[in-house]
Parts: sequence; C-alpha cells; structure tokens
Amino acid sequence: MGIFDGLPVPSDKTYLREELARIDESWAVARFDSLPHVVHILTSKDRETDVLLLKEQSDVVEEVVDEVVHAYHGGFNKAIQNYSQILRLFRESTEKLGDLKHDLAEAKRSLGTRNKQLHQLWYRSVTLRHIIALLDQIEGIAKVPSRIEKLIADKQFYAAIQVYLQSSLMLEREGLQTVVGALQDVRSELSKLRGALFFKILDDLHAHLYNRGEYSSVASSIYERDDDVPTITSVAASRMSAQPLSRRTRTLKGDSQFGVRGLTNGSHRASSIEEGSSFDGHDEEESVEHDEATDGKLLSHQLPPWLSDSTPDEFIEAVRKSDDPLHVKYLQTLVQCLCMLGKVAAAGAIICQKLRPTIHEIIISKIKSHMETRNLSKSVCSQGDRTVAAGLHFIKGQSEAYILSKEKPQNGISNSGTHLAVSPVSPLMVPGGKAQAAAKDLLDSILDTIVKIFENHVVIGELLELKASQHDINTPKSLPKDVNWNTDSEASQVTGGYTISYPLTVFQSECQQLICEILRATPEAASADAAAQTAKVAKKASKKEKKQVISNNCNGLTFTFRFSDATVSLSNQGADLIRQGWGKRAPNSAQEGYGSAAVLPEQGIYLAASIYRPVLQFTDKITSMLPKKHSQLVNDGLLTFTENFVKDHLLPTMFVDYRKGVQQAISSAAAFRPRAHTTTYTPTVEKGRPILQGLLAIDLLAKEVLGWAQAMPKFATDLVKYVQTFLERTFERCRTSYMEAVLEKLSYRLIGRHDIEKLMRLDPASDCLPSLLGHSVSHSEAIGSDVELCQLFLSLPSIKQDNLIRDDNKLILLASLSDSLEYVADSIERLGQAVPRTASQAEGNSRNLASFADEYRKLATDCLKVLRVEMQLETVFHLQEMTNREYLEDDDTEEPDDFVISLTSQITRRDEGMAPFISGEKRNYVFGGICGIAASASTKALADMRSINLFGVQQICRNTIALEQAMSAMPYIDGESVQQNLDRVRTYFELLNMPFETLLAFVAEHDQMFTPTEYSNLLKVNVPGRDTPTDAQSRLSEILSH
Repeated sequence: MGIFDGLPVPSDKTYLREELARIDESWAVARFDSLPHVVHILTSKDRETDVLLLKEQSDVVEEVVDEVVHAYHGGFNKAIQNYSQILRLFRESTEKLGDLKHDLAEAKRSLGTRNKQLHQLWYRSVTLRHIIALLDQIEGIAKVPSRIEKLIADKQFYAAIQVYLQSSLMLEREGLQTVVGALQDVRSELSKLRGALFFKILDDLHAHLYNRGEYSSVASSIYERDDDVPTITSVAASRMSAQPLSRRTRTLKGDSQFGVRGLTNGSHRASSIEEGSSFDGHDEEESVEHDEATDGKLLSHQLPPWLSDSTPDEFIEAVRKSDDPLHVKYLQTLVQCLCMLGKVAAAGAIICQKLRPTIHEIIISKIKSHMETRNLSKSVCSQGDRTVAAGLHFIKGQSEAYILSKEKPQNGISNSGTHLAVSPVSPLMVPGGKAQAAAKDLLDSILDTIVKIFENHVVIGELLELKASQHDINTPKSLPKDVNWNTDSEASQVTGGYTISYPLTVFQSECQQLICEILRATPEAASADAAAQTAKVAKKASKKEKKQVISNNCNGLTFTFRFSDATVSLSNQGADLIRQGWGKRAPNSAQEGYGSAAVLPEQGIYLAASIYRPVLQFTDKITSMLPKKHSQLVNDGLLTFTENFVKDHLLPTMFVDYRKGVQQAISSAAAFRPRAHTTTYTPTVEKGRPILQGLLAIDLLAKEVLGWAQAMPKFATDLVKYVQTFLERTFERCRTSYMEAVLEKLSYRLIGRHDIEKLMRLDPASDCLPSLLGHSVSHSEAIGSDVELCQLFLSLPSIKQDNLIRDDNKLILLASLSDSLEYVADSIERLGQAVPRTASQAEGNSRNLASFADEYRKLATDCLKVLRVEMQLETVFHLQEMTNREYLEDDDTEEPDDFVISLTSQITRRDEGMAPFISGEKRNYVFGGICGIAASASTKALADMRSINLFGVQQICRNTIALEQAMSAMPYIDGESVQQNLDRVRTYFELLNMPFETLLAFVAEHDQMFTPTEYSNLLKVNVPGRDTPTDAQSRLSEILSH
C-alpha cells in the first residue's frame, strides 16, 4: 500500500493516482534532501528530459493538492460556524446568570422582613403533626392485642412477634404512659400475650420436631390427631407417602445481621441419608426426590405462607432467597421467633423435658402400628403358610437351605426334625426366618422415623448454637432487659440444656432399651461395657468439673446407656425443667416397656443379627447429618453397643450353642446310619437323596452360621472360624467312621500304596471321582494301568476272609459316606464363594473353606476307592478256589461252581444295597473292575491247575456266563466290556479242546490275542486225551518269536 493511496481523488481523475504511483516515495520522506536530486540532474546526459519529468510530476502534485483542498473546504467552514455559535451561547448564559443573581438578592431582602412569623407557623404545624401521629399510634396500640390474637390464630407467629415488639417499643417511650393512663391495661394484656405466643410457638416447634406439623418433612404424618389422642397411621400408607430418606438441608445465601446470620452462616449442611443398594424401592425414592426437587425450584423464591402477613425485613428476605426445604425454613422461623421473644432457654428446657417421653411414645406407637398392620394382613390373607417378603431378607442366595429345613420333601420324609434336633434356634429365628425379618422390618421403620426426627433436631441445635455465640438470645430483641419478662434469668445455660448431643443421647438410649427388649438382654449382661466406660469417665472427672457435666456432655459427649431406670447425674445449677428433661424418662416407661413381643414371632439373643445392619445404617445416616465438631458423638453410641454385644455375648453364645448342636449331630446313634427311602439314587436332597443325617445336620448348621456371617459382615471372620472348627470336628468323626469300616483291611492298605494309587489314578474309570475331575488319560495308559493293577492284585498272597470287609452294612456305609461327603464338600465350596475371601481365610490360618471342601472330597474319593478295590479283592478271593484243583468232571452239570454262585449273589446283593446311596456312574466305578480282574484271575488260574477235561472247560465257561449275567444285570455297567472280557476267558479255555497242531495254527493266526505265558500255560496243564509232543513248548516259542 502506497503513501498516497488515502488521498481524496475524485473518480473522474483516477489517472492522478496512477501518476502519483509513479512518483518515487523518496520525494515524500519526512527529512527531504534535495542534494541527490540536483546532482542527478546535473550529471544526467539528458537534462532537459529530466527537468521536464520533474515539472510534470510537480503539476500532478499541485492538482492533487487542489482536489484535497476542495474536498475538505466545506468541513472547515462548518467547524468555524459551530465554534462561533458556541461562543454566542456562552455569552448569553453569562448575561442570564447575572439577572438570576439580582432576582435572588431581591427575594432575600423581601423574605427577611417576615422571618419571625414564618418560624412560628412552622413550629405550630410540627406540633400539630406530632399530636396527630401520637393519637394514631395510641389508636393502633389499643387494637394490637386483638390483632396479635388474630395472627396467632392464623399461625402468623413472626408477624405477631413483629407487632408485639413494635408495640412494646412504643409503650416504652418516655412520657407516653403518663399522658395516656389507659395504655397500662394494654401493656398488661401484651405481657399475657407474650406468654401465650411463646407456648403456641413452642407447641408448633415441638410438633414439627417430631414431624407432626403442617410443614413437616414427612408428607404423611406419623400421627393423626383425633381429640388430641395420637394414633399411628398404617405402615403401608406412611411408606408410600413419605419423602425419601435422601434429603438435603442447605445454607441460606446472603449476608445480614442477627436473624439473617442464623440462616446464612453454614449451619445446615447437606446431609445425605441414603441406604444401600441392597434394598428395594430405590427407583421410587429417586422419582419422588426428583418431583420434590422440581416443586422446590418453582417455589424456592416465593414467600412462605406463614410469612405472608409479616413486615419485610432482612430475615424474611433471607428466607425468601433461601433454597432450603420448606420444613427447614419453618423451623428457622420458629427459632427466630423464640430468639426475638428471648425465650430460647425456656424452650430448650421444655424440649429436653418432653424429649424422652415423646420418643418413647413414638416407638410404642410404631410397634402398635406394625401390630395393627399384621392383624389386618392376617384377616385379609387366606389361611395357610405365608412366606416373608423377599425385600425383608438380608441373606440372599441361601434361602433354599432354610426352606429345605422347613419343607417336606417329595419322598415324604421331612428334614425339619433334623433341623430342630441340632439347630440351637427355631426355624423362625434362622437367618432369613420370619422372626429375623420381622425384627429387621420393625427396627428399620423405627430407626427411619428417628433419623427423620433427628434431622430436625440437628437444624434446631445448629441454629441455637450459632445464635448463642453471637447474641444474648434470652433477652427479647430490641427490648431492654426486664426482670418481669425474662423468666429464664435463673437458667444456667443459654439454650436450657438443649444441644445436638442431648437428643442423640436420648434417641440412642431409647433405641438400646428397645433392642435389649427384643434380645431379651438382662441389664447386667448388656450394660457391662457401658458401666466400665462410665467408671473410666468418672475417674477422669474432677470434683470441680462435676458441676459442669451438662455443658461438657453437650460439647463432647461420652455415650453411655441406661438399662434400668438410671438417671444421668446433673449439677445443682439449672432450672427444674432442665433436670426433668435430662434425667427423667416417662413415668411408666420403665415398667411398661415397648411391647415388641406382640409384633415379633419370637424374641431372643439371635435377633442381634437382624438388628446389626439397621443399626449400622442408622449410625451412617446420623454421622452424615452431624456437624464435623459433633462427629465424635457416635463413637460410643448405639453401634458400639451393638458390636460389643455381638462380640461379647452373641458370638460366644453362638459358638457354644452350635458346637453343642454339632456334637449332638455327629455323636447320635443315627448320625452315620444309612437310610434310604427309595430303591434308586436321587441327585437332590429335596427328592430324597439319602445324605447321612449327621452330615446333613452339619451342612444345615454351617449354612446357618455363614448366614449369620452374611448378616454381620464385620464378624464374618469369627463366624467362619466357627464353621471351620465345626467342619474339622465333623471331618474327624467321618474319618473315624471310615477307619472303623476299613481298619486292618487289605483294600485300605492297598489304596495307600503309592504305586497302586498312581495306577488307579490312570484308570479312566477314575474320571468320576470327585477329586479327579478333568483328569485325562490316553487309551494306552488306561489299558496298561488296568493290566498292571490286575497283575498286582493277583500277585498278592492268598487272600483270607479276614482281609476283606465281609459286613455289607459297612460297605453301604462307605458308599453313603462317600456321597454325603461329596454333598457337604460341594455345599462348602458354594458357601466359600459366597463368603468374602478375607473372611473365608482367617488371619493366622492358612486354611480356608475351600481346603475343607478338598479334604471332604478326598475322603469321599477314598471311600469309593476302597469299595472298588474291595470288590476286586472279593472276586480274587472267590476265584482263587480254581487253583490247585482238577477239573475232571464226569458229567455236564447245568449249575456254575458254588464259589461263582456266592460271588454273583454277593455282587447283586451289594449293588442293590448301594444303589440308593451312590449314582450310577459311581456304581460303575465300584463294580466296573470286577470283570477285568475275574478274566485275569481265570486265565492265571490255569497255570496252577493240575488237570482239566472237556467237562471242566464247560464248567469254567458256565462260570463266566453266570458272572456275565450278574454283571450285565446292573444298569450302569458297560455290558459290551463285560462280554468282551469274559469272551476272552471262554475262548482261552476252549483252546484246551483243540489238538496240538490246531492250537499251533490258531496261535500263528492270533499271536496277539494272549500273552506268550498264557499260551505256554495251555500246554503245561494236563488235558486227558490230548497228545502233546515233547517239543511242544519250543515249537510254540518259535511261532511266537516270529
């Protein structure tokens, strides 16, 4: 952009811009130097041309200058004209000011002549105006009592106090009473109205403290008033219409003086009262809270109805701008009214006096309401069993175990008798039982009501503490101190003994009394910790500090409970109202109790499990509501008492009771007595699975104890230790029963050998064993292990009858014990997954519930192994009679040998005896090894036979057929495998009927069917009528070597 671009050149002379553009910018510099240009022209070859060019450029510049002057000439002229007009106006104004000064001087001289007359007229007008105003005030004051009465009737308490204070100030004016004597009656009437107004405000405050008022936070009031007799509304209606637990109290924003600071200095923080996710109805609460929030936003900046007739001031403005809930604003207004009246100490003392009787009455009324609801439901519901609602159960996933203990299985045998015989609690008291659910529901309802009430006390307590720290709240606002009016002058405390700590102490004390009644806890047993704590506090307190017990407890409370009608010690200072409110409870409350027995199906110490969680949630809610400086108040409160009670009383009692139940369950005569109610195995207990009564009882007890652990997670570690102790003791008892059956028996010794244990593990049939699930074995390994096992068993010395378990009942016990142990192991494993890992593995103990499940499962496996080996040894024992004998039969008999008949009948009898106690898969495992060992024993027996003829071969084949028929009759036995094994035996013995040359030809074609030893044994035995050459063995060996 050039330096001449901004010049005002007309559009018809655009060539000037082009000409200017050709001019070098060096001609337009600020400090122009002409010497270079002169030198350039003088030294130029064509001087005339250069000079001509300079002249042309000079003409262009002059023409541009003319255009610029022409463009700005009009503006210059207009500016000069405006300046001339301004000078003219200044001159005219100066002249008018001079005239004005002259007129004012003339007026001053005229008024000075009548100054005295004007002053007299002004004084007379002021006096008349004052008289008229005084007469109006007197007329208004005379109407004040009726106006205040009307405001009180309309519950416009703040407006009534404003009128009262304004009228009282007017009555205190100097000389007013001497002028108008009739105002003495008005003054006396106002004094009476002050007392009436105080008690009206106090009654309304008391009603709203306990959510009985018109603006209470609970939409459906706890009480319905009928002729001043409080009655409880139905639980269902109150729960449906009540506001959710999660409510906030917020600070009023603003900055003001006395009344406004009480609302704005952070006395009401957000107090979240929320329950776990674990209860139903959370979505409904959120929807209700959303609706309330929406309504609150619409009405947040509207003037509340109880202030509609009040004169606007800083407090009303602060309330109007506040975002607090409606009930909090109303409580703030009532406290402000008490402060303005100077009656805070009296109000605090009366509130303290009524606190314990009121809360006691509320608890009793809630219990009566529950009783009425239960009676109503009984009249509406049909007769029969009614289960507890699922929302009341705090143990989920375990209910089927307890339903099992109460219901009657399909097989017609009830397990409830076993439950009642070993469990220390009734079915109503088990975790999730009706008594537990009823106690939890009752306490939840009562504690929920108390939490809502305590929220109001927190609001009041914080307001009073804040105002007490700023002003003398026991002197009427804007009034001088008056002995006749200040009836609280004898009170030792500013708030009459009322602080946040006091209602919390009373609430928790009453709740503890209720809990002790529910638990049937004696005062001596339950108050041991409280007494010890009280003694500890008493040692620290000096005699001088004893006179300040009330104030100290208000600021830093040490929580102790009363179990009898004991009273909290008080100093001699303070009014009678304070002493009554602090130390005394309702006159008949100690004798009457609460009547919880009418609601609960059963009472007892085990209800502490259902009480623990509501108390824990109650403490969390209270803690979230308390200011930080009062947060230590809950440290020694209701939760500490409950935890100490559980730790010092419930857990020891539970351990003793359940230990006794365990001992009773495993030591009874019927505990390990197999009992079957069906002829076939049933996989579920509900349909008749014949679990041993002792182990079934232990499983129910373990589930109960772990149910208590889930109800009280903090004590889960101790309860899991109890379960481990019980399981360990039960395992030892099972081990003893197992050893009684197998001790000094050959099968027990064999399964303990490492080589046999390894071979049995390689057996594919072992896949069904509980501790070997998922173990894969190749086909070659399986065949090799089976052959090797048979060789080991057949290589044993001659088996005697004493080496075997001859009692079928012991074998059935082992079968039943195996299935019962597996059932308990599976149950323990499921329970271990439901219990937290930290609780499942106790501190200082490397074992957990899973390790106990493994132990039980291993013992179950040992039982099955013993049964399998026992049946194999039983087969060897019977078939060993084939050795060292001559099978030279004279005729063809139709019956198998006696030892085969004995073996098959024994197999059938034992299979039928074990059928109800173990599954078909495990029966296959127990009896599946018989055919293999029978085939091997039969072929091996030929080597020890002296002679055998044709009828002897037929007899052995008949034996194998009888064994095959007995084995095939079992539904879970692999018939194909049985036939294959025994066909091999028949084929082997039928080779004895072949001539030597034919036998050699068979061996040449089937050299892999039998082993060389087995082929060799065919030639060693004496067969009458068969010609065997002397080189028979060498010729056989030659054929087998190729």
